[in-house]
Amino acid sequence: MRIIRALFAGSYQPVACNSVAVLPRRAIPLFDRAQPQETPAPHAPVFKRHPENPIVWPGAQPWRCAVTFNPGVLHDDDGRFYLYERAAGQLRPFHCYIGMLDSDDGVHFKLTKDEPVFTPEMAGSVHGSVQDPRVAKLDGVYYMTYAYRPYAWESHPTGVGVPESFEPKFEGFSGKSEENKTRSGIARSADRVNWKHFSWATPKEIDDRDVILFPEKIRGRYAVLRRPLDYVGAKYGTEYPAIWISYSDDLKTWDDPVLVAMAAFPWEDNRIGGSTPPLRTKRGWLALYHGVENQDKQVRRVCYRLGAMLLDLDDPTKVLARTPNFIMEPETYYEKFGLYIPNVIFPTANVVKDGTLMLYYGVCDTAIALATIELDELVEWVWKTGR
Repeated sequence: MRIIRALFAGSYQPVACNSVAVLPRRAIPLFDRAQPQETPAPHAPVFKRHPENPIVWPGAQPWRCAVTFNPGVLHDDDGRFYLYERAAGQLRPFHCYIGMLDSDDGVHFKLTKDEPVFTPEMAGSVHGSVQDPRVAKLDGVYYMTYAYRPYAWESHPTGVGVPESFEPKFEGFSGKSEENKTRSGIARSADRVNWKHFSWATPKEIDDRDVILFPEKIRGRYAVLRRPLDYVGAKYGTEYPAIWISYSDDLKTWDDPVLVAMAAFPWEDNRIGGSTPPLRTKRGWLALYHGVENQDKQVRRVCYRLGAMLLDLDDPTKVLARTPNFIMEPETYYEKFGLYIPNVIFPTANVVKDGTLMLYYGVCDTAIALATIELDELVEWVWKTGR
């Protein structure tokens, strides 16, 4: 038995696990460590949490019985919503799969298939994990960027911070972390349901995730935001993991990454990374990103919040505006407490419908929630208050 949705509502009503789920050049300078913690400025636009949050939770199938989070979402030409979840049925080892759900209204989702639509084996290793899908449609073809680890970690949540994770024991694996880096791949589909690995966006030698494909070509080339974890230090012009960009002519061979933005404010003193696919607006590309703050290094307690920036439409290495304050942070019970890690909101998808931005985000690496905001209001706020 597993406590699922009832837990988020604050009541204890056990629900069976097999129950059906209704489901360096232009970068902003580093912050001053002596600066006090900033909070959202008054009158900032407010994201409205959906009253039925979390809208997707674990259950229904063994492979998604433990957690479901960090989804990619499409609002396609047929008017329907298609959600691609990162899901797992266990934490040791933490094998993650990508499942598919669909909805008429973007709120009430049901599983499209009883099996995952993308698995670690499809990426290259039956022992691995595929994670954090972001989806886009370019020229009638569906693309999914995803993070991939060839050998799934053994994860032990602590309840107070980042879980303690260890290299697993699999036949043929040495147990060395340098042989189990998280790289990012691209899958492709013609029908939204049947996916195949297409290419690698990052090399296997470095940990490089939060790879997000722009929804259209820029100056005739494909572009991705990325977050190479090891690109830190004087050589790279950033003290902490940052947001970079790379270009390609064919989605297979990628230019060396160029630094776009690095940690600049107290609420992101651990790292930053891209969150949702950039949205074209009259002010530039609206790029939402996550900032991670260290709150207690001894127990690895962190807080994941949301920030926003506007990038030049023709040259996204140019940051036109960036809010110094976070625009969303964990507030509700389901955003502060969960199975895997507390104090996390992690948006990975945004859909615009009738001028409203629908933000889909993982909560505590446990379930999926939805918040909305008027797109123009958010863009103008970033433009006027950003720096």
